[in-house]
Amino acid sequence: MTRIWALATNTFREAVRDRVLYSIVFFAVGIIGLSLVLDDITVGDQEKVVRSVAQGAIDIFGAIIAMFLGVSLVWKEVERRTVYTIISKPIARWQFILGKYLGMVLTLAVELLILTGVYALFMFFHQGWPPPVLYVSMLMLLLELMLLASWATLFSAYSTPTTAGGFTLAVFLIGHLADDIWRFGAAAKAPAMQEMSRALYWVLPNFELFNLREYAVHELPVPWEQIAGSVAYGLCYTGLVLIVAMVVFERRDLR
Repeated sequence: MTRIWALATNTFREAVRDRVLYSIVFFAVGIIGLSLVLDDITVGDQEKVVRSVAQGAIDIFGAIIAMFLGVSLVWKEVERRTVYTIISKPIARWQFILGKYLGMVLTLAVELLILTGVYALFMFFHQGWPPPVLYVSMLMLLLELMLLASWATLFSAYSTPTTAGGFTLAVFLIGHLADDIWRFGAAAKAPAMQEMSRALYWVLPNFELFNLREYAVHELPVPWEQIAGSVAYGLCYTGLVLIVAMVVFERRDLR
């Protein structure tokens, strides 16, 4: 466990030194601040529009950071040949993957904490302190980003950042369209199309299970009955993808 934690903290330190990461976070903060301007130019319920845009920015930029960090997680170590030094020590390859992944999750948690804090502070001066449902929504978003990061780690374990980025983006988009894919398959007349839609629905992640933004935007009560199942689904799915990533990296020829 000490070796895994050492890898995780080292990965975290490397991530926070990355200027691109700071640029993404800075841009996200800018969008959150810019959303307050919409209060003066929006017709309708301005407060809800402001909350929707600001929370949507946190969701999108959180996903961008997860993909940015994940797709180069292993590739950087291989490209710089530092992976050979690491695995030459008494560290198993599965420990390497797990340690790098946990470091990325720690980075995502800190990034999400910063953006949530900025959002809550802006809302405090604009509309008052956000209700508890916002913070629960952000925790569910972290779970979604953990699952997305596990897929990025899997793709990074055997491919280049460009390929891994394309695959991860596809998973992200399909995961948010999972319910639409199911409805499309149910409405299709061709049996092959129905079977393919069902297979995609069950094999690929359903990120909408973690989406509580509507509750947070409308400041509704926390749907605890939905959260329990979504948390179990997210943790189990993330663990399964990480196991596959470990197996793939274990079999990869690094010579």
